[in-house]
Amino acid sequence: MAGPDRHPIRTNPPSPKPVTISLRHRKHALLALLVLGASSFPGGVLVSAAAPDSPIIIRYATLAPPGSAFGKVLRAWGRTLKKQTEGRVTLRLYGGGSQGDERDVLRKMRAGQLDAAGVTTTGLGMLVRPVLVLTVPGLLTEYDELHRVRTKLRGRFNALFERAGVQLLAWGDGGKNRLFSTRIIAKPDDLKHARPWAWKDDPVFAEFIRVIGANPVRVGAMEVYPGLQTRMIDVAPASCIAAVAFQWHTRLKYMAKDNLSVILGGSIITQEKFDALSPGDQRILIDTAERTARASDKIVRRDDMTAYQSMLKRGIEEIDTSPHKAAWDAVALETRKRLAGRVYSKSLLEAVEAEAAGP
Repeated sequence: MAGPDRHPIRTNPPSPKPVTISLRHRKHALLALLVLGASSFPGGVLVSAAAPDSPIIIRYATLAPPGSAFGKVLRAWGRTLKKQTEGRVTLRLYGGGSQGDERDVLRKMRAGQLDAAGVTTTGLGMLVRPVLVLTVPGLLTEYDELHRVRTKLRGRFNALFERAGVQLLAWGDGGKNRLFSTRIIAKPDDLKHARPWAWKDDPVFAEFIRVIGANPVRVGAMEVYPGLQTRMIDVAPASCIAAVAFQWHTRLKYMAKDNLSVILGGSIITQEKFDALSPGDQRILIDTAERTARASDKIVRRDDMTAYQSMLKRGIEEIDTSPHKAAWDAVALETRKRLAGRVYSKSLLEAVEAEAAGP
């Protein structure tokens, strides 16, 4: 396996009542996303006991709060990793965003201050821009489609991450991405007079909005709630668990019945740290990370649906966009075409489309 010097990390009505979701679900939601969550972040574990033969410590940053309800699953991952490597590999968690946002975390990984991280689609896209093909609106809208594509094209994506100087340990789901708004958005033209939010580091949804003929408001996720308060923003794409976790739902009145895509994220480690492990421990790290991510996916999917139903009961109105499906599909198709050759290759898009269609 190539040495670390060959793999530097490269960055390429009145408002409805607030939803009351159990503390357990809220903690799950916080992990699940910034529009994602720690469902894909299997490394959030603090290992207190050091192995006698100086274990390799993986310094791992995540947005997940250390005391979250995901802790049980993550601690189990840590115990399993430590046991199966016989104490040779341990994890040191920096949780709750203590290492900054995803740009900060990636910068610290390049500088050797961190070894691994759980990041959202946007963070993955900063490293490997083509991965954003998985988030294009209208392309992959169901979990089984996304899982099939990621599985079939895993080798292709792995090669892209390796060229960027990292190893992808596991993918993770972050819930279904829907449009939330303070006004009725039933058809694409309704967005022309709205102020839709697009994450400043996400070129995909911003292009989707431009195809419609609207102007996206490009700010960070932490600026969405203030933007909703001041009416600088009146439309926000998010999963239900994210909308609740960040309290956006308290400022919104409507949500789309149909989702645009499925939010995803991933757990990554620098090539340098990965190369420091023995081949056997590398396999154990990937295997346990994958199993933990799949267990966390079940939690995210369940809690996203729970949040959806809870918001309906509390007054968020569901908007059926299906009567205008042809118009939405046309915008999605044009967005894919415009991004091909800029964000991802045409061949990669065609491969994703083919796998999404199924056998």
